[in-house]
Amino acid sequence: MRPHVVAQLAVSLDGATSGFDVDLARYYALATLWQEDVTLIDAATVLAEEIAVRASERRGLHASGPVLAVVDSRAQVRSWESLRDLGYWSDVLALYADQTPARPPDATTHELITGYDDVDLAEVFQLLGRQGVRIVRVDTPALTRECLELDLIDELTLLVHPVRVGGEPWYDVDRLTLRHAGTEVFNDGVLWMRYCVS
Repeated sequence: MRPHVVAQLAVSLDGATSGFDVDLARYYALATLWQEDVTLIDAATVLAEEIAVRASERRGLHASGPVLAVVDSRAQVRSWESLRDLGYWSDVLALYADQTPARPPDATTHELITGYDDVDLAEVFQLLGRQGVRIVRVDTPALTRECLELDLIDELTLLVHPVRVGGEPWYDVDRLTLRHAGTEVFNDGVLWMRYCVS
């Protein structure tokens, strides 16, 4: 049995996921409501912040925090120790595929290998469920889109910001069947909208 999978995104009125200011303190405070066992991100997200991650203060593991799982089919992430010690996560988990390039022989990061050329997210969730993981929170637009296409998302939560930035929307919402679960309006006009995915 796979875990309950929640996807969380901050978006503009026109569906963009970048090009506007996000209150990160509020974003992550809301994320804690799920008390996820695993936070799922992709390698591109880590690589975009890798310099900042390496320069950040090393606070060590957060024993009661979730595990950070990173989809890294090409073995591009090198800052595993820095990620582990940021103080947010209880551990890090590298999600690799069978054809992922070889890692250094002294690598100490836990690995989960699924799929052939690319990580098989459906199998990842099944294996995590067997290990007792109850809740996974997906935290990137690309993985949210991929998980939705694979019917792996149970709950979608959007922080909709009252701005229009142009560009491509994060997903073609006409292809989704959603059941409204609740909306909250913040003083700055941001809507926190929650949906169950049918």
